[in-house]
This record gives sequence, structure tokens and C-alpha cells, in this order.
Amino acid sequence: MDDAKKTEILNRLNKANKNTLAETVSIVYTDVSENSLTATMPVTPTVHQPYGIMHGGATCVLAETLGSCLSLIDLDITKSVPVGININSNHLRAIREGVVTGTATFIRKGSTLHVSQIEIRDEKGHLISHTTMTNNIIPVGKV
Repeated sequence: MDDAKKTEILNRLNKANKNTLAETVSIVYTDVSENSLTATMPVTPTVHQPYGIMHGGATCVLAETLGSCLSLIDLDITKSVPVGININSNHLRAIREGVVTGTATFIRKGSTLHVSQIEIRDEKGHLISHTTMTNNIIPVGKV
């Protein structure tokens, strides 16, 4: 994928965040390739649970956003869209502040089913969470 295509995809995805949960938690897409998508999210009190660490649900929001958008990149959305049907996250390390970076990569990219893994890391590269996600690719009229 050339730099112009990467820029076009990242701009389109970041623009699509407007008025969504992704915008609420400040997810920003930063890199894309044929089989991966990367985004950042700040860890602030808005994504904390009561004990002052990042909420597992916020981690899942970043993971599912990345997994869904990774599937979306190559689809003609006038014909089909990805719909998450399963997500499994293992929260491996707590984080209180900073920025996390998530990268989604395909495990399987079929015509009707996409499976991806999403690794979320802190600024030191420590693995915070590992997620697997399955998307069903649904014809637009069936959603």
C-alpha cells in the first residue's frame, strides 16, 4: 500500500469517528497496511474504572473499533459491512495514565468471516490487553 492510499484511509477513518464512541474516548488511527490497522487512545480519568486504572470496557472499545475498521477497509460498504459477532479480551496489565496503542491484524480474512487479533500496548511496549474478534460480513440489506 502506497503512502497516498494510507493517508486516504487514515483520513477517512478518523473523519468517520465524529459523533461516535471512538471520538468520545479520543481514538486516533495512526497507521494502516494491507493486513493491519493501528490507533492510539489516551488513558485519562474518562476511561478509568473506580480504582483509577483503565476500564476493561475502554480497552474493548479500542479493540473492537480496530477490529471492525480493519474489516471495513477493503469492503465496498454499499454492498456489505462487518458486524462483530464475538470478542474475547484478556486484560494483562493495568495502566493509569499515558497513551495506549492498539494494532489489529488479520488471522483470517474470508469472504463472509473475518477474524482478527488486537494487541494493546502502553508507551513502553508492555502488552496491556490481547483480544480476538470475529466479524461476520453481512450484505447491506441484511443489517
